[in-house]
Amino acid sequence: MQKRRGATQAKVPAANSLRSIMTSTPFSRARDHLGDAQLVELYRQMMLIRRFEEKCQEMYTRAKIGGFLHLYVGEEATGVGAISNLQPQDHIFTHYRDHGHAIARGLNINELMAELFGKDTGTSHGMGGSMHFADITKNFWGGYAIVGSHLLLADGVALACQMQKTNGVVMVFFGDGATNGGEFYESLNFAQLWKLPVVFVCENNLYAMGTPIEVHSSVKEIYRKASAFDMKAMRIDGNDLLTVREQVAEAVEYARSGQGPVLVEAMTYRFRGHSAQDTQKYRSKEDVEQHRSNDPVLIFRKELIDAGVSSAADIDALDATIDEQVEAAVRFADESDVPGNEWLTDSGIYAAPLATATVDPDLV
Repeated sequence: MQKRRGATQAKVPAANSLRSIMTSTPFSRARDHLGDAQLVELYRQMMLIRRFEEKCQEMYTRAKIGGFLHLYVGEEATGVGAISNLQPQDHIFTHYRDHGHAIARGLNINELMAELFGKDTGTSHGMGGSMHFADITKNFWGGYAIVGSHLLLADGVALACQMQKTNGVVMVFFGDGATNGGEFYESLNFAQLWKLPVVFVCENNLYAMGTPIEVHSSVKEIYRKASAFDMKAMRIDGNDLLTVREQVAEAVEYARSGQGPVLVEAMTYRFRGHSAQDTQKYRSKEDVEQHRSNDPVLIFRKELIDAGVSSAADIDALDATIDEQVEAAVRFADESDVPGNEWLTDSGIYAAPLATATVDPDLV
């Protein structure tokens, strides 16, 4: 048959190439794109979060850490996978379960532990504590204790990125319970209206504190809530590290390209209670153990070994190094000084007293 002028023939993939496309997985694609060393680094981040959180629980029971303590155990794949797509000019806001996000962003674990201990060497000089990690140098704008409040702040920084043309993206983490508050809908509406570069990441761990999602939300598929604003949305397996990384990468690129915000619902599960004091009477031990069989850290460890990326001995050695680093962080926090009284005025929270001020004795 004679080829028509101007026509082009469709390229048919070679058999091997087609077979490769059909059999590729998030793991194989990540290995090709990142290389073995970076895959091990992602595992290191997840295990560092796990060991850090386990040590926090121990320190809390020993009264080294006070106040509230919300652990990220079980949800490591969501935080590490999502944050691994960010660049230095990007920003992070998160909720009060913020330790994992801080570590994934590269904050110093010595300073994080010191913050938990209320020491002057902490990320906020001991004034923030567990729920308020922050680091200006990392564009990590903290954990926020008021549910949903930080979503609006994320919009504000995203608007600044847009107006200043920094090419920055804002990633904001929150739980399923936050999607029932007015701040959630206001922030989605504004972000979509202005096409702001925001990636909203809902970590759906199936419980808002101790309340199952079917009890607190009339819409159980959180990602569908974005349809009210004609916003791009997706639901992903938050326990599969490389699936999270791959699919959130699409969301980040979409937001960075100026097309607008994205709502990502990451299905995950926390192995510990809502807080360190949670008795967990709202769920059975059998339910927790069933989810533990899908432990994202152990599953990824097995993938690395089975694929020949790393040997079991090398992974064990890495785990031992992580244990040493976490123990060193505890020593650093223990040996650090508590803040002096000068923080009351130096921090800017309270005004410095006037040197010439006098007090009427009748008012004392």
